[in-house]
Amino acid sequence: MRSGPGNSARLSPAHIGPAHIGPAHIGPAHIGPAHIGPARVGAGVLHAEWTKLRTVPSTAWLLVGIVGLTAVAGALADAAAKCPASGCGLDPARVSLTGTYLGQAVVAILAVVAISDEYGTGMIRTTLAAVPRRGAMLAAKAANVSAVVLLAGAAAVLASWLAGWLILPGHGFTAAAGYASLSLTDGPMLRAVAGTVLYLALVGLLSLGIATAVREPAAAIGSVLGLLYVVPIIAAVVGSPSWHRHLEQFAPMTAGLAIQDTTGLAAAPISPWAGLGVLAGWAAAGLLAGSVALTRRDA
Repeated sequence: MRSGPGNSARLSPAHIGPAHIGPAHIGPAHIGPAHIGPARVGAGVLHAEWTKLRTVPSTAWLLVGIVGLTAVAGALADAAAKCPASGCGLDPARVSLTGTYLGQAVVAILAVVAISDEYGTGMIRTTLAAVPRRGAMLAAKAANVSAVVLLAGAAAVLASWLAGWLILPGHGFTAAAGYASLSLTDGPMLRAVAGTVLYLALVGLLSLGIATAVREPAAAIGSVLGLLYVVPIIAAVVGSPSWHRHLEQFAPMTAGLAIQDTTGLAAAPISPWAGLGVLAGWAAAGLLAGSVALTRRDA
C-alpha cells in the first residue's frame, strides 16, 4: 500500500511503531499522580515528615530529655527504695522504671510539637497543599513520632533497668527476700522492660492524635497531661472501691503501666497486656479524632 498524505487516515495500529512516538507526542495529560506508585508517594511523604521532625530545634533536646529524665528519676527511686528482710511489698520492676512517670510527659510534648508547630507557623497549609491526602500525612507523622520515641524510650528504659539491676539488690531486693531476679532473662522483667518502651510509643501516638484535633499546643499538652495524671488522682480519692478499680482499669496511665507489674498480679485491677491494650485503644481513639478533625476542618 502506498503511503502519502492522502493515505495517512488509513494507517492502522499495526503500522505505528516506536519511531512514530516521541517526547513530542507525550503531553502533561499522560503524566500524573496516577502514574506514580503508591509506595513511592508514601515513601516521599514519610521522608518529608521525617525531615520536618528532625529539623525542629526542640526535637533533639526533647529526645535527650526523655532519656535523661526517665533514667535519672529511676535511679533516684532505686536509691531511695529500702526493703528489709521481712519484705516491703514493692515491685522491683516498678521501682526501677519509676522514671516513666516523668519521661512520658516529655514524650507527650514531643508528639504535640510534631504537629502543633506547623499550625503555629502556618506551614500546615503548605503541607496539606503538597499532600492532599491528609490521612497519609498524619500516618507519616505517626510513623516518625513512633520511631523516634521507640529509640529514645528503649535507651531510657534500658538505662533505668540497668540502674535498678545494679542498685536494688543492695537495698534488699534479693532472691532471699522472695524477689525474682532483675535479669532480662526473667520473663516478667523482660515483659516489663519491653512493654514500657511500647507504653511510651503509645503515649506519643495518643498525644499526636489529641494535638491534631486541638491544634493549640498549650491546650493539647494540658489535655494529654490531664488525661494521664488527673484521672489517677481522681481514682485515688474516690470512696467506692468498685469505682476506684474501674477507673484504674480504664485510665490510660494506670491501665497502661500495668505492663510493669511483676508481683501481685492476682490482685491487680487489670492484667499487664490487657492494660497495654487499653492504652492502645486510647491511642487509636486519639488518632481517629485527630484524623476526622484534620479532614473536616480547613487548615
